[in-house]
Amino acid sequence: MAVERENLLRVTRIYAEDAALELERGREIVARWPDAEIVPIASHWQIPEVHGDETNVARWVRIKTEALVLGVKKSVTTRVNGRSADFIAPSLSNGCAMACSYCYVPRRKGYSNPITVFANIEQISRHLARHVAARGPKSEPNQCDPEAWVYDIGENGDCSVDAMISENVRDVCDLFRMSPTAKASFATKFVNRDLLEWDPAGRTRIRFSLMPAATARVTDLRTSPMADRIAAINDFVDAGYEVHVNFSPVILTPTWLADWAELFDQLDAALHARAKAQLACEVIFLTHNEGLHDVNLGWHPKGEELLWTPSVQEEKRSQNGAVNVRYRHPLKAQAVAAVTDLIAQRLPYCRVRYAF
Repeated sequence: MAVERENLLRVTRIYAEDAALELERGREIVARWPDAEIVPIASHWQIPEVHGDETNVARWVRIKTEALVLGVKKSVTTRVNGRSADFIAPSLSNGCAMACSYCYVPRRKGYSNPITVFANIEQISRHLARHVAARGPKSEPNQCDPEAWVYDIGENGDCSVDAMISENVRDVCDLFRMSPTAKASFATKFVNRDLLEWDPAGRTRIRFSLMPAATARVTDLRTSPMADRIAAINDFVDAGYEVHVNFSPVILTPTWLADWAELFDQLDAALHARAKAQLACEVIFLTHNEGLHDVNLGWHPKGEELLWTPSVQEEKRSQNGAVNVRYRHPLKAQAVAAVTDLIAQRLPYCRVRYAF
């Protein structure tokens, strides 16, 4: 289910920490929705009427559309990653207006996860500038990038959507634009063509998440259609972005391999030579969560027919004790080999950064 841009966010109430309203960025965001009700909160993590109330399951999408949260990020730290990025930057936001039914972010927030925007962007930017300066030039190439340190700036949200709410994303991308040793990176499922005007000078990597369109129509709710995401790649390359793709999540439907072959052919036909020359990908197979499965049954049970398939899944308990499920070994190993072989056949110019 795709949603028109103007209907993705129709904010009627803003839950705001006092500290966020005292900052310039917080005041700017409030000014964008002058008719919205301002609801004072003590903590962006603890909003009883939004988080932890199971009666909200039936209003899952409505809350994402109408509610916005303003907070101050308390822990401004950068973590080592090493997969798609060298480092995970402090989040600029948490939560999303879109509603992908497998998303891991709402597991921490209970029954809803509208966007929380962090207003202390100046503190976050100063931290990042110091971190980049302390690293200096990258001395050895790795799977993240051959030359630059890569910072994922959108771990807990979608920066393309966040850019419609505040200047946080642009501020950080502008910071990296002036950083010859580092670049920003974020994954997205939303085509925001306003970003084409930013002139990133090759210092921002956008990773468009792709999957077969028939599967996405069931699981990637309120996102840009797959055809729109593919069609945007050339334009973003031409605008000065580095554009990669995430083949994620790979969901083992009865026709999954044929569906992915069709997607790879569509991608190959759409990309121009410059886009192909710089393309790389990540392949990530579905991991689902028992608690999220139970929540999803209350608002989108059709999606769970694809995501919750115990006959081919096994339990994986996370470090925090949550019960996750993933495809059983050796089924997953065979599927990883099959899809990477298919990429080599259909998209031979596309480097696979990692597949798991």
